[in-house]
Amino acid sequence: MGDAFGALGRGFLQFCVVVNNVGVMVVYMIIIGDVLSGTSSSSGGVHHHGVFEGWFGPNRWNGRFVILAVTTLGVFTPLTCFKRVDSLKYTSAVSVALAVVFVVITAGIAIIKLTRGQIPMPKLFPDVHDWESIFRLFTAAPVLVTAYICHYNVHPIHNELKDPAQIKPIVRASLVLCSAVYVTTSFFGYLLFGEDTLDDVLANFDSDLGIPYGSVFNDAVRVSYALHLMLVFPIVFHALRLNMDGLIFPSARPLACDNRRFAALTGALLAVIFLAANFIPNIWIAFQFTGATAAVSIAYIFPAAMALRDRHGIARKRDKLLALFMIAMAAVSNAVAVYSDASSL
Repeated sequence: MGDAFGALGRGFLQFCVVVNNVGVMVVYMIIIGDVLSGTSSSSGGVHHHGVFEGWFGPNRWNGRFVILAVTTLGVFTPLTCFKRVDSLKYTSAVSVALAVVFVVITAGIAIIKLTRGQIPMPKLFPDVHDWESIFRLFTAAPVLVTAYICHYNVHPIHNELKDPAQIKPIVRASLVLCSAVYVTTSFFGYLLFGEDTLDDVLANFDSDLGIPYGSVFNDAVRVSYALHLMLVFPIVFHALRLNMDGLIFPSARPLACDNRRFAALTGALLAVIFLAANFIPNIWIAFQFTGATAAVSIAYIFPAAMALRDRHGIARKRDKLLALFMIAMAAVSNAVAVYSDASSL
């Protein structure tokens, strides 16, 4: 972006990465709070018990604010103090394993209930009967875009590889793994809960599953995914800190060489994310507005704009036609999504 559009383009990209990553990490913290301390659904105000609330009953020490404060100070702070992505390789491997554990348990529960005839046929298609319901379909687009935004991690990882040529198979393998986890999670989660599926499906795992040891499986699903998010958090935070530093101090020496600046940025960003997670009511709001703005810019608009700018004369005619299509699709779908979200609020 800097090469194509100068300092303004580079700064705009960095701003979008900051907005996107803050939104994603706020979502992570909200989910962790939902899982460990409980949540109330947006429809009807039904309370869904958290893991600690189920184990020890409602107490001050297992409320959302305390749980998120302890997680921030005890888990996020030490893990975000590493200056290299390479330092997070073991925690990242464990986080992937925990995501697989979550998928396997969820799929196992669904298959057991399916074989017992305990799962009714879920609705396979959305109820589309007027313009408002059509607009609501577009609100899923920002969530899907956000799910596949990993662009900001490619360059930091590429710079630390012994063989830079490995980055392409790494990206491909990551996308395949993420797709498998996303599809199986959404499929078996919706199969289990149908029309009662919440914005945060983990909150559904506080009910009676109707199988032996159902409460044990409930807790295993929620705890495994909460730990997964805790270990993924520092990877996303690493790119956030780099881009925030580039946005505020574009001419300063590298962040890794300035401990005072490194600590100040880390502390300030963690504080902002922690406070936002305590005041934003649910993950849908955070996903919708960051996904419909910053995420779609990173995924579609910026790459297409660079192809159209084509300062080095390497884009072919079909590349530019595809770029125009990407920009138009992103602009229309996300304008409708933002309008639908704003009108629903």
